[in-house]
Amino acid sequence: MERTPVTVPPFFAFLESKPLYYKEIDHERVHEAYARLRDHIAHPPAVHIVGTNGKGSTGRMLAYLAWRGRMEDGRWKMENGSPQSGDQNSPLPTPHSSLSVGHYTSPHVLRFNERIWIDGENVSDEALEAGHRRLFGILGAEMSEALSYFEYTTLLALLLFERCDLIVLEAGLGGEFDATNVVENKRLTVVTPIGIDHQAFLGDSVEAIAETKLRSITPHTQVLLAPQPYAEVENVARKIANERHCELYIMEKGVSEETQTDTQNPKSKIQNLKKGWPEFLHQNASVALRALELLGISGDVEALKDLELFGRFYPIAENVRIDVGHNPLAARAIAEALEPGTVLIYNSLDDKDYREVLRTLRPKLKRVELIPITTQRAATLREIEKVLEELEIVWDYFNGQIFSHERYLVFGSFYTVEAFLKSQNGDRLD
Repeated sequence: MERTPVTVPPFFAFLESKPLYYKEIDHERVHEAYARLRDHIAHPPAVHIVGTNGKGSTGRMLAYLAWRGRMEDGRWKMENGSPQSGDQNSPLPTPHSSLSVGHYTSPHVLRFNERIWIDGENVSDEALEAGHRRLFGILGAEMSEALSYFEYTTLLALLLFERCDLIVLEAGLGGEFDATNVVENKRLTVVTPIGIDHQAFLGDSVEAIAETKLRSITPHTQVLLAPQPYAEVENVARKIANERHCELYIMEKGVSEETQTDTQNPKSKIQNLKKGWPEFLHQNASVALRALELLGISGDVEALKDLELFGRFYPIAENVRIDVGHNPLAARAIAEALEPGTVLIYNSLDDKDYREVLRTLRPKLKRVELIPITTQRAATLREIEKVLEELEIVWDYFNGQIFSHERYLVFGSFYTVEAFLKSQNGDRLD
């Protein structure tokens, strides 16, 4: 008996039919879907990026440097002479060969394609459509439609990455229960700075949030802990790494006097790139380089000269920077880099601590200009106005004008940056 052909909806129309956010999440659903997919795809070695801040930039630097780099000895790191967990039958690059690398990140600023990057390029519309048709056919209509936006696109990324030698996956808001944690052949987990965010899903304390994120660690693998703002995170990392028999590598914050004068030190090389990056991006680059060392990949710091980190304290004009940060931890990092007298173009999602964000940035601000954003999660502008008045910060509404004699930072969320760029008729300013 012939099967009735399944009608596959166009990819972008299919995505638009899915809600971006859920009050409750079915943590089993994505594993059931992955079980259907796993035998249809390859399983390249994977790096999992979890944390609160810096996941996107750290992941992109890691992926970019790996793509521009070389395998040191043609093999992935072994532990006690034995391959680490995962699909050990994956094809490996030959010694000193270049790597094909995929990076999955979220959310996007202007186009969905930004989320899936392969060998220096965002994935094309055509590749997305072809991958979607194949994935929809494997999962079936009922499962495809049941999956959330993030769950479905995570599985789509894994399908599109199947010919890569290495994949870098950025977790969404969690870790243990995140859709990205279905990945097999995980070789390394990189833990970026963890702070308070997404409390409704992750917990109300740094320790609880760290527990949720760090329980994504796969037993008998390597874990790299980036410099952390809270001591509780290191304590949780030590405990879980010990329970799961993982090798834990802990990076310390800052550059010592010795390394500042050592021009061959990676941290010094990063600073000498003169890219105008703030300290937190220098730190993320150091984390990416250390991750490559643990993977046995030789990365050239000089390659970062050609890397653009769009949306990460990124200059779109001489006097305008955009940053997709949205929580107090991000505000603290930005405040260190911000020049006094900056005009902040701002809006926030309703679950963010915008009072603490504005309080942190206040010493560096000349005024705040509020810009409306389009999302059901947007904070009520009147509530932000009240906070601005209580903090005695001068404010107004953004009217679309940018003056050459002013310095601007666009900050608050991906939606804030998107709204600003659209108000300027594109993603660059003249």
